[in-house]
Amino acid sequence: MLALLPLMLGLALPPDGFATKNINSLDGEVLELLGPGFVGAPRPGKLAYTCPDCAGQPILGIEFGRQVDGTEGRVRSGETKIEDLEKQCQARSPECRIEALDAGPAVGWVSSYAIGKDQGATAVLIRDGDLLTIRSVANDAAMARANLDKLLPLVREKIIGS
Repeated sequence: MLALLPLMLGLALPPDGFATKNINSLDGEVLELLGPGFVGAPRPGKLAYTCPDCAGQPILGIEFGRQVDGTEGRVRSGETKIEDLEKQCQARSPECRIEALDAGPAVGWVSSYAIGKDQGATAVLIRDGDLLTIRSVANDAAMARANLDKLLPLVREKIIGS
């Protein structure tokens, strides 16, 4: 009966968000996906990895947050298009490119950009206000994107959920 109380009072139930918010439980799986040489530095709600002996000197970070400024709804509805996000990004960095990301019940995109002499790829995923950001930096764009792409199936399965 208590579960029905919010509905009887006309209150919306809170959205579900991501299937898990315990990203730290995925540390071992992430290290396995990234491969030999990577080391991690997990902190609450954040994972950070580097491979000091790897070519390209890759660095990755995965972090939870909240995004409740309406971006998710505008992207979902099509009011804000990927092209709009790309124009905003290009205003800061002309070589920035953004593409939509198949994120199931979340909305998401990947941006690719220069960061000093290195290259970066960042995935942004939002579901019910939950925000997951995956940043990958390396000496070349292909490596930055490839390392990010290694993690996306795990993210879809274990974090985003269905």
